[in-house]
Amino acid sequence: MYRWEITQAALAQRVFAIVRSDSYDHAADTADTLLSAGISSLEISLTTPFALELVSTLRREVGDDAVIGAGTVLDAASARMAVDSGARFLVSPNLDADVIATGHRYGIPVFPGVSTPTEIVRALELGADALKLFPASGHAPSWIKDVRAALPQAALLPTGGVTIENAPDWIAAGAVACGMGSALSAGDREEVAKRTVDLLARLAEA
Repeated sequence: MYRWEITQAALAQRVFAIVRSDSYDHAADTADTLLSAGISSLEISLTTPFALELVSTLRREVGDDAVIGAGTVLDAASARMAVDSGARFLVSPNLDADVIATGHRYGIPVFPGVSTPTEIVRALELGADALKLFPASGHAPSWIKDVRAALPQAALLPTGGVTIENAPDWIAAGAVACGMGSALSAGDREEVAKRTVDLLARLAEA
């Protein structure tokens, strides 16, 4: 798949779930729960122990049924290892030119972190495929509407502080998708499944 096709697939549901844990087993269980609930795009944070092994395992298990990416990719070395592990997209909390260049060298889209119009423009100049607004808790959905009035080409992904309740507001304001962690994945399988169905319906309406 081309980079734009992977980007489109990763953001198709208007949400990508973030898996971050202090153990491999818990992260694997969380990923399985989210996939079973119907989430089709997962970001495995590299702060999770053996995160790259989990990326590889999930890629083998789900094939093309879901898009598995790597998150908290801070440098070119981590980006290359994530690509080698099978990550289909890379996400960073910061803006690093080498991460973008490394991902693109191997045909992998990169979503770097931004929090100001200056960073947004710089990320666009570097060829970022979408822009992670982080932390979103420091902004209101209206911020995206205001910024996109001047920069309509900015594909923004609010992450950090996004909830089931306010995710539709972010989409309505112009975000292309939202990144969500524990706000989506907390609880047992039944709770996650119910929450996911509710979220996807709300995002579709937004």
